[in-house]
Amino acid sequence: MKIIVPMAGRGSRLRPHTLTIPKPLIPIAGKPIVHRLVEDIAGVLNQDIEEIAFIIHESFGKKVEEDLIAIAEKLGSKGTIYYQNEALGTGHAIMCAKESLSGPAVIAYADTLIRADFDLDQNADSVIWVKKVDQPEAFGVVNLNEANQIIELVEKPKEFVSDLAVIGIYYFKDVAVLKNELQFVLDNNIINGGEYQINDGIKQMMAKGMIFVPGEVAEWMDCGNKDVTVETNSRMLGFLHNDGEDLVAKNIKLENSTIIPPCYIGEDVVLINTTVGPNVSLGKGCHIVNSSIKNSLVQTHSHIKNANLDNAMIGNHASFDGNFTSISIGDYSVLE
Repeated sequence: MKIIVPMAGRGSRLRPHTLTIPKPLIPIAGKPIVHRLVEDIAGVLNQDIEEIAFIIHESFGKKVEEDLIAIAEKLGSKGTIYYQNEALGTGHAIMCAKESLSGPAVIAYADTLIRADFDLDQNADSVIWVKKVDQPEAFGVVNLNEANQIIELVEKPKEFVSDLAVIGIYYFKDVAVLKNELQFVLDNNIINGGEYQINDGIKQMMAKGMIFVPGEVAEWMDCGNKDVTVETNSRMLGFLHNDGEDLVAKNIKLENSTIIPPCYIGEDVVLINTTVGPNVSLGKGCHIVNSSIKNSLVQTHSHIKNANLDNAMIGNHASFDGNFTSISIGDYSVLE
């Protein structure tokens, strides 16, 4: 089994956080989004993962590449890096990894997290994971026949088709078949929405009689913008806390401070006269003084004092004083 992870975009909707690191590497409950994603998929597949292929932009840099390879190796897999340097769509991104497109594979976009129990239908050529949603007109959805097979993919339907939204995780019994269809898409310049789409390859597979079935996830968590990323962090903390994971490092310094679970508190964090939680992630080396923080995500080595924060997202090496009179704010920064 292989896992193919397109993650070339930095994530403009999450600026300024994605100006310095790509969105898939932003930590959720102390671990990068893409790290959690591939771990969760590997865990529920219950199969050996021989390779994890990451499709990135070359500008991400060698340190990011090394971190991604380390994620794969931690799971006992070979890590491979491919580049998509032009934003030409999902189909194009997958084809940037065409040397790895053989045999059974899961393709998963790196801006989403899930809680699921994958049950691979061995009689199907492909599984497309979906989640019931309240507003299907805002998503791509699947249309099912009476045999519970997917017969159509419909993007943002104006009239009701189904309430099963495509979440961006796919299984292919032999991903080489998808590769051949996507090569046809590229060779014939089949473009939708200005890009080469995975759906056009899938539709050609369906037209040839290949069997697609839905797989439903219990939880689908997005990381598209600040608000939903903070919400996803809160939800993930709740799941991990209920699973019994120890989310607080042993070497934190507490002085007249309280932690209200669930919280992730990284190594070398200092809390003085502060209440943290519930639903807060504090990365390694943060110093928090005279503050109250809840429902928030703070990355590493940031210093916060005199603050009362709720639904906040703060990056790495930031300095915030709630009593500020002198400030230095860069592009895309927000104070509300």
